[in-house]
Parts: sequence; C-alpha cells; structure tokens
Amino acid sequence: MTNRLAEAKSLYLRKHAENPIDWWPWCDEALATARAQNKPIFLSIGYSSCHWCTVMEGEAFSDIAIADYMNANYLPIKVDREERPDLDSIYMQALQMMSGQGGWPLNIFLSPEDLVPFYAGTYFPVDPRYGRPGFLQVLQALHRYFDTEKAELQQRKALIVESLLTSAVLQDVTTDELEDRELLRQGWETSTGVITRNQSGNSFPMIPYTELALRGTRFNFESRYDGKQVCTQRGLDLALGGIYDHVAGGFHRYTVDPTWTVPHFEKMLYDNGQIVEYLGNLWSAGVQEPAFERAIAGTVQWLKREMTAPEGYFYASQDADSFTESTAVEPEEGAFYVWSYSEVQQLLTPEELTELQEEFTVTPNGNFEGRNVLQRRNSGQLSATLETSLSKLFIVRYGVSSKSLETFPPARNNQEAKTINWPGRIPSVTDTKMIVAWNSLMISGLARAAGVFQEPSYLELAARAANFILENQFVNGRFQRLNYQGEPTILAQSEDYALFIKALLDLQASNPEHQQWLEKAIAIQDEFNEFLWSVELGGYNNTSSDSSQDLIVRERSYADNATPSANGIAIANLVRLALLTDNLDYLDLAELGLKAFRSVMHRSPQACPSLFTALDWYRNSTLIRSTTEQINSLIPKFLPAAVFALTSDLPEGSVGLVCQGLKCLAPAESLEHLLQQVEKSQVRA
Repeated sequence: MTNRLAEAKSLYLRKHAENPIDWWPWCDEALATARAQNKPIFLSIGYSSCHWCTVMEGEAFSDIAIADYMNANYLPIKVDREERPDLDSIYMQALQMMSGQGGWPLNIFLSPEDLVPFYAGTYFPVDPRYGRPGFLQVLQALHRYFDTEKAELQQRKALIVESLLTSAVLQDVTTDELEDRELLRQGWETSTGVITRNQSGNSFPMIPYTELALRGTRFNFESRYDGKQVCTQRGLDLALGGIYDHVAGGFHRYTVDPTWTVPHFEKMLYDNGQIVEYLGNLWSAGVQEPAFERAIAGTVQWLKREMTAPEGYFYASQDADSFTESTAVEPEEGAFYVWSYSEVQQLLTPEELTELQEEFTVTPNGNFEGRNVLQRRNSGQLSATLETSLSKLFIVRYGVSSKSLETFPPARNNQEAKTINWPGRIPSVTDTKMIVAWNSLMISGLARAAGVFQEPSYLELAARAANFILENQFVNGRFQRLNYQGEPTILAQSEDYALFIKALLDLQASNPEHQQWLEKAIAIQDEFNEFLWSVELGGYNNTSSDSSQDLIVRERSYADNATPSANGIAIANLVRLALLTDNLDYLDLAELGLKAFRSVMHRSPQACPSLFTALDWYRNSTLIRSTTEQINSLIPKFLPAAVFALTSDLPEGSVGLVCQGLKCLAPAESLEHLLQQVEKSQVRA
C-alpha cells in the first residue's frame, strides 16, 4: 500500500511512497489540515542521492511503531530540497541556530499555526545509538513538550523567529570602512585559506572559493599564501584524486578524507559544471596540466553518455549506492565504481597491472572496505598502456567499450536498476529531473571549456541545453525551475535566474557573434528584477513576490555553499550587462546590491566568496571592443573581469578599444598593446 507521495514527480518523494508513514507533500491542504487538527508538523527535507536520507527511509521511516505514533500525533510532510531550496534554506538555518550544525536529512518540528520551528535534527536512528536518541523517543518527548509547555514553546519560537528575521535583514553593525582593494584582498586571502589543503576531515571541491582564489592571483596581493600554488594544488587534487572517476569520467560529491582518496560516490550535476569551468580557467591561467584536459574531456563524455536527455537538457544526479546483483535487498555504497584486487588481476596482463599500480592506488588490501578506489599517484599524460587498462575496466563496468557506447540509459529507480538486464554492472539510480540552476552551471562550464580548448562540440552541447530551457521553461510568461519529463513546474528561484543569466552571458562570451544569448539574458533579467529584487533592502530575494506566502521569512541568498550564492552571481551579471548594453541602470542595481551585503563581506568573508567576485567585477570590469579575429584569439586567455563586444567600427590603424567602466583608453595599435591594456585594466581597483 502506498501513501500520497506515490503520485509525486520527485524521485526523492517517490522513494518514500511505500513508507507506513502517512506522508503529505508540502501544499496548502497539508498546512490547513495540520492547523485544523492542531497537530505539530514533522517536516523532513532531503534529496534523492543523499546517503543518510536513504538510510533513514529504510530504517525509522519504515518502522511500524514509529509510523503509528507519527500518524496519530503529527502531520508528516516530505520535501525535496532540490524542488524547494527556499524552504530548505530557512529551516536549515533554524537547525544550525538550534544545534550548531547542519546536514541532511533535515528533520524539523513546526507549530501548525505559524510554521515556526521548535526543534530540529538530522539523522535519527530507530533505537538509541551513535550518541543519538531513538526516533520514537524523540517523537514522544516533543509531543509532550508541544502539549504541556505552551509558554516555553512560545518563548522558544519567538527567539527563533527573531534570529531568522535579523539574519534576513542583515542589520548592519559598526565597522571600519575598508576601501575596496583592501576588502577584496581580505576576501581573496580568506578564500585562499579555505582551499589550502587541510590535514583532517572531508575534502569538498569548494569551487566558489577556488574561483575567487584564482581570479585574485592577478593582483599579486601580499599574503601568507602562494595563491597560484594553492589553486594549482586544488586542480591536481580534483583531477588526480579519487573524487574523479578515472574510468568513465565525472566527479563525485566529495571525499571522506583529507587526501582526496575515497569519495562519497554520488555524482551531482552542479559539482561537475563548476569543476569543468574551474579547470578550464586554471588551464587558461597558464597551468596547462594534461590531467586537467583529460578530466574535462572525460566529464563531458560521461555527461553526453549518461546525463543528457534526448531533448538536450542535463539530468540532476546519480546515487552513491548501487546493487551488486538483482536479488540484493539493499544497494551498496560505491559498488558501481570500486574494484577488488583479484578482479583487476584477472582482467589485466602482468605488465598492465604493474604499470597500473605504479600510477594508481591499486593494492591487495584496497583503500575502501577491501576494494580499490582509483587515485592517480602522478600528474602528466597517461600512457597508451594505462588508457588501454582503464578501457578494460570500463568494459567490465558497462558491458561494452567506451567507443561504442554513445548513450547509457538511466536507471530511474531501484526497480529499474534491479530488473533491466544490464550488460555490465548494475548502475546507480539517476535522478532525471531538469533543474535550471544546475543545468546553468553545466552550460557555463561547457562554454568556458569550449573557449579555452577551442572545442566546438562542448559549445554545441551547452547551446542545446540552453535552448531547451528557453523553449520549455516558461508557463504563462513566467520562468520555471524544474522540468519532469517535458513538464515545467515550480516558479524559478533566485539561483535559477542568476545562474541561467550567467550561462547565457558565458555562451555569448565564447561566441560573441551570436547576439541572441545576450538578448535572452536581458529579457530574463527584466523578469528577475520585477519579481525578486528587494526594493527595501537591495539584492534579490530567494523567491518571487507572488510565491512567498508559505514562507515564515523571505531570505536573500548571499552565502556560498556547494553552489555559488544567487546574489553574488546576480551582481556580477549586472555589471556584465551594463558593459554589453551601455544601460547604466544595471550598474546602479549592482552598486545597491553590493551595498546591501557589504556588512556581511566585512564580518564574514569566509561565507561569501561570490560577493567578492562580484566586487571584483564592479571595480575592475573591462570591455574589449574588437573584431572577430582578435576576440577569438583572446577568448582562451584568463581575463576574469573582461567582456567582449564585436565591432567593425574601429579607429584607423587600431585592433581594438579597451573601456574601463565609464571611460575608454586610447585605441590599441597591436594585439600585444591590447592585451597590455586589458591586463592593466583588470587590476585597477
């Protein structure tokens, strides 16, 4: 027997359809029912490729005693954070206020009358263990509290609401006013420190920080860090580490160690788009490591083979877990990706095995539960022998060679994974929904890699995804965030607007002759300004003015997490649009946006690298007007605060014009002169 979630479009919600818990989706009817019955709301937020979300679904959410108590005493609601990042952001902040930490699954208890949280946690086991109480105990204790401690409950909620509102308004505090160059230096140094190799804990890509660290290297700031070395090391860790799938391409979410060896195996579209862009930028900045080019090419092949819908858009993610055989009850983490020593030994010749062990971490004892995650020991070009060995591993995993496998159809759920007759291993489940923000990150990565490596196929792949969004993601003239098998749904949020506008501008930058990308960016920016700009506070709200009724506070995203903050990206976009259109209204909005978040940049530079990137754009923006030939020669170079505009109307004897904000320099008489002007212009703040 199934519950209401059986009809959901979200893969994550459908995974809970057979739970004995009487789940509701987040909707007006659910909230009204909770109020009418005066039941506290148990809100559980997660996403389909979240390992511990899957664990809790199979344990606590499948337990009959827990379900009976939950159904009698609570109104249980499930939310996919990828569908509603606005809800996730608000209640994650509440969790962090209450516990000092965050993560998923996010389980939070709300009062029905006002949706204000009064308790929150992450994973709850069925029985007490890991220093955590059993879930049924938690439910019983909180229900007693809700029924009997009304005065304390109201006081607790008032404190939480006050904290959330204060955080949303970003009330300024008295600070010494730093001039922009020093503020930028502090932001750069903080981000460079964040990505400096640590000696303990997990290792995450942290691309918003790496991007700021890389673009800041051109200033030659005095610092305790060697910025170029730190950025290069991050690129090597990504391209050589176990976080990269050396057999079939694509990057995993993060590694569980400081050595970049053993990943948490899910593959997220948003990570891959950002990493491709970063490695492309690193290459263009002069760090031309062959492993970077190989990792980008392999990731694009994985994207085309496994993550691209027939219609041209990109799927959201692939799970960490997969089944070892069709009769298995539960999937195993990393099963699709890891290798036993005996398996590799049987597959390769002694010579091939010897060379593989010299260049990769392959040992009899393994590095992950007795099996091997491949991690490169050295940089540089892989030999033909090694590529042949990796091709043999590919055939074992997929059942055919990489050259003959253009498309690998997704397993859309566990049932498909277990019942389809796969020629190789059983693959992880793929979440096939289309998310505009995540597609945009991949489009930007492809556009940059296309420009750096002069690879037209990358640009074609990016353009096809962008055109799908332009042609399919508008309903009654309004931009939509998601698409489920051809059906657009849920109004776009600030990250969708900001990242898609950036993607369109990045396509324009890689191919300036195609003016349609700029025209579309302008049209979507108009809608963004109309529905999400905060007139009172400056910056962009996370949700539109006509779809915020169920939120206890309207937030403005300024903090970078796994993805860049919407406002950081949006402000940089405004500067780029001002340069490309000569419309100074965009520059006015950019100035207001930076002013709105300046106190955060002073107090918490570690929270907002994308805002510092936006400040860099605002202070050092450079417009290059030139011919197609000259611009094509500049596109592969690392010019992080420059935009290109085609013109045939140049002064006689010149090759281009460089403009800084509201003034232009003397016409450049040679390409060398032009480059000199551009490089100097980009460090003028």
